[in-house]
Amino acid sequence: MARATSVNPVKMPVTFKEFSKEPVKALMFICLVAVGYLYIDGKVSNTTQIKSQNKKIEVLEAKIDALTSQLRKSDSTASALASKITVLQELGKIK
Repeated sequence: MARATSVNPVKMPVTFKEFSKEPVKALMFICLVAVGYLYIDGKVSNTTQIKSQNKKIEVLEAKIDALTSQLRKSDSTASALASKITVLQELGKIK
């Protein structure tokens, strides 16, 4: 035996009767609902993007710190080698 299920239809915020009496107000209401939905959707989307971008920024900042440290090491090594070469040239060991 099949059970009868009652389905509650979604009630429209504006009936056709109200729409036909005052179409401008009804359209304004529909536009207001649409703009509200788009505003909330944009906020949620922006929040999600901001969170993912913050994670990427943290990763990139860590990479920049590591590369800066390596650059300082290589710069000091190059400076030490340049001074050694200058000393060796002055001593006449190399030309």
